[in-house]
Amino acid sequence: MIKFLDIQAMNEAHGTKIEEAILRVTRSGWYLRGEETRRFEADYAHYIGCRHAIGCGNGLDALRLIFRAYIEMGHLHEGDEVIVPANTYIASILAVTDNRLTPIFVEPDAQTLQIDETLIEQAITPRTRAILIVHLYGRCAYTSHIGDLCHKYNLLLIEDNAQAHGCSAPPTFPRKGDHTQSTSPQGEVVRRARTGSLGHAAGHSFYPGKNLGALGDAGCVTTDDDELATTIRALGNYGSSEKYIFHYTGYNSRIDELQAAVLAAKLPHLDADNHHRATIAELYYRGIDNPLIHLPRHVDPEHNVYHLFPIFCDERDHLQQHLKAYGIETLIHYPIPPHQQECYKEYAHLSLPITEQIHRTELSLPIGPTMSQTKVQEVIKAINDFKLKDYPRITK
Repeated sequence: MIKFLDIQAMNEAHGTKIEEAILRVTRSGWYLRGEETRRFEADYAHYIGCRHAIGCGNGLDALRLIFRAYIEMGHLHEGDEVIVPANTYIASILAVTDNRLTPIFVEPDAQTLQIDETLIEQAITPRTRAILIVHLYGRCAYTSHIGDLCHKYNLLLIEDNAQAHGCSAPPTFPRKGDHTQSTSPQGEVVRRARTGSLGHAAGHSFYPGKNLGALGDAGCVTTDDDELATTIRALGNYGSSEKYIFHYTGYNSRIDELQAAVLAAKLPHLDADNHHRATIAELYYRGIDNPLIHLPRHVDPEHNVYHLFPIFCDERDHLQQHLKAYGIETLIHYPIPPHQQECYKEYAHLSLPITEQIHRTELSLPIGPTMSQTKVQEVIKAINDFKLKDYPRITK
């Protein structure tokens, strides 16, 4: 059996550090808003390259808090439009509509799978106030053109970084601060900014299956904006920045000490884990050779941390059945796009053919920091063995 993602093995790889962290928290007698949270927030802010990281309950809350804080600060108002990628997980859209903002769906580029930068400007109206980019599958969605549009139209740039911990933007990204560095072929030092530090604010999820995963739900917001950080921290604490004094009608959305300690223990290993994912992805790109299977455009591993490895097949369900017979687990990300979900009936009239094609044909292969090359080769062989004649169509 080849698991889609072996979360147990992922945690066992750092088992001693995680156990030490858990024991430290249980013995401390302090379980919320303590030293473990402060340590992780500081470490993660430094890693991402922002002044602030504010822990919260989960990734959806992180995005909800960002939009709500901008409303409280007067930068957004009910009914304002937020440009969003049509191809995304529903949490990206929920965060917008929960705040009574209006999502404007923009199709993805079929090759990059990210929001199509060439379609954004035509979607901008006088009511547009923000662009939400989603680094889906672990791929960097930011482009310099998107940055230029935000500057031209004075728009907020919000990042959904739930799937891209450790991913980097192209080296031309013009941002000051603490960045990772690499050396160009000409020997020049190139500064790289990580996703989560590219816009005005970013939401992060630490769901257990993420590249940086907790032992339950957890999330955070990163930003360089001091006022935004203060507002988000208060909103996530019932609306209070001073005990029993409430400036906002807030939420209860706080990361707990246990999750913060576990995340702090795993953070130093994130880059190495991402590198292992990239190694697996390279094997897939080199090994998969089946005319029925389409792979997304290959990008530099610095700009893709391979949270998921999506492939596309017109006979996706048959392919999934075929791989299951080989003992290979796969998942679909995602079977129904947000605009066709029952909860968003008001958007059912939209025609988004590229998005709909992606959701109709996408299948995610096993990939993770503990997956062996032997298992990768088994997956490749099974995919290359897939033949449509083995799955005759059923006609009525």
